[in-house]
Amino acid sequence: MAYFTYDTSVCFSRKFTDFTDMPTGFRMSAVVMMELIAGARDDSRRKFYEEAFRTNKAEDSLIVPNEEDWLLASRILFHLTHARKRLQRGNLKRLPPGASQRLALDVLIAVSARRWKAAVVTENWIDFKAIQRYCNVTIIRASKFFKK
Repeated sequence: MAYFTYDTSVCFSRKFTDFTDMPTGFRMSAVVMMELIAGARDDSRRKFYEEAFRTNKAEDSLIVPNEEDWLLASRILFHLTHARKRLQRGNLKRLPPGASQRLALDVLIAVSARRWKAAVVTENWIDFKAIQRYCNVTIIRASKFFKK
């Protein structure tokens, strides 16, 4: 079976709270785990996510960006910025606070999943579709994925 991973948007929208019983083929993104740990509601939840991180690492089911992923992510962010600039006729408007950081993390999720040949299941279709123009990653709408 092919691999797949969830974007952080799926973890929030689908209210995933237990990563111990995941479907066959699931691989956890270290970037998603970072976002979940950073946004944990309390210390016990943070510790839970950290343990899930360690478990996935021990089971070799943790997708961690490598050096080439970082380089490719930088290149994709460059292209996305310049495409936005062209669309805005050279008048690059400021993104809302945090938007560029979220996009950078989404790009890292995409490029590292691509290396694993894992599809990214996402609620954030528009951003991942833009990323896909520069990175041949498979993306799946969460609404379609969970209909199965």
